[in-house]
Amino acid sequence: MSSLPPITDLDLRRATVCQLLHWMAAGRTHPQALAEAYVEAIERINPQLNAYVGLSPGLLQEQARTAEHRRRDGVIGRLDGIPVAIKDNLDIAGWLTRAGLPGREQPAVDDAHVVARLRASGAVLVGKTNMDEGALGAVTDNPHFGPTHNPWKPGYTAGGSSGGSAAAIAAGLAAAAVGSDSLGSIRIPASYCGVYALKPTHGEISARGLVPAARRLDAVGLIARSVADLTVLLQVLAGYDADDARSRRRRVAFAPPDWEPGKLRTGLLGDLAALGVEPEVAALFESAVAQLAHALGEQRTVDFADWDFARTRRAGLLLMEAEMLGTFADDLADEARPVSPRFRELLGYAGRKSAADYAKADRVLDAATLKMRRLFSQIDVLVLPTTPQGAFPLGGPVPDNQADLTSFASLAGCPAVSIPMGTLSNGLPVGLQLVGARGSDLRLLELAAVCAATLDADPVYPAMV
Repeated sequence: MSSLPPITDLDLRRATVCQLLHWMAAGRTHPQALAEAYVEAIERINPQLNAYVGLSPGLLQEQARTAEHRRRDGVIGRLDGIPVAIKDNLDIAGWLTRAGLPGREQPAVDDAHVVARLRASGAVLVGKTNMDEGALGAVTDNPHFGPTHNPWKPGYTAGGSSGGSAAAIAAGLAAAAVGSDSLGSIRIPASYCGVYALKPTHGEISARGLVPAARRLDAVGLIARSVADLTVLLQVLAGYDADDARSRRRRVAFAPPDWEPGKLRTGLLGDLAALGVEPEVAALFESAVAQLAHALGEQRTVDFADWDFARTRRAGLLLMEAEMLGTFADDLADEARPVSPRFRELLGYAGRKSAADYAKADRVLDAATLKMRRLFSQIDVLVLPTTPQGAFPLGGPVPDNQADLTSFASLAGCPAVSIPMGTLSNGLPVGLQLVGARGSDLRLLELAAVCAATLDADPVYPAMV
């Protein structure tokens, strides 16, 4: 019987979390080999990509050695030895949490809840990823730390605000990444970078230790190279946290994955062009839906005439900007290391609004909850493009509607998954989004896995070799 071929560094960077766990369990690779492959790739590629803004190769390798000892001793965690990237608005004890801002020089005292759970599972923390200033944006063109480039086309945006996280996964500079999503900050870069992302039901993963954008919207989100990886990450990281006021305590376990493909009630939006979806994205989406005819079951057009995507997205943005006035008060007052004029102007807009304006915007969340309840009494899943467009050049005009199609799930507190659905004529990927009722995270991931297998639209990872 012939021996198996050796696993190369490129194989390791291309692999999913589940594949890496299998290879390590079979003894075909080990945590230190993984760490070395990622350190070499980061040192070579990150100067051009700018996915990471905080790194400690020595610490990464030390964690890998510790993981190797655990594997040798036979007591291991669910993610033991898996390299995971962390967005720079989540605390890692002893590291700076800059949240994309220039003046934050005090290291975090404690790990964010999600980071602590990653450590407990044996994951190896790779470093801090780049993001939009204060998480207020969807481009990751940071005025203090530089832009993150789309790994499929340098000079183009990776999306945001978790752009560094998505770029790192697509470029093979981590096996998985954790970020945040308030109006689409995980799903937008996943769409632009051709990777998989989950925004869970609001409160399923504790947000303690996350620099808040808007606490009623903030969700810790996950990015990986497969749906199966998202499922493993969710099961490791979800759970009640008594120290997070918005943590979700389930009376029962996650809703079981009992949807039967072919018997679903799938909701589709009517006129995508009227919602600002670019023609090529709409055509790719329609082709994807046609390929998924069996998996999506009964398809029906849902009525969103009472939902103004642009207006409600702007309401969510006002909630973020208003809360950020308090969160970033010290940063705004720091004259020695000033925030950008754009960031100051955006928060200044909220400062000129009244309490009544804030209350009006806040009511949009109640309206979204009611809309969600009515919607999911008629359908099982809502399917739509993740973004109205693909990635666009850095330094040029920024579309206002980037988050129009992602904001509904955030405002309603629903889980949403983005999967690759193909590439545009310029070679850049774009995503398909599935939204489910609150608590349907595992059902949604099961359906996403069926859809991803049917479409078979994954780019060939890693984007940069």
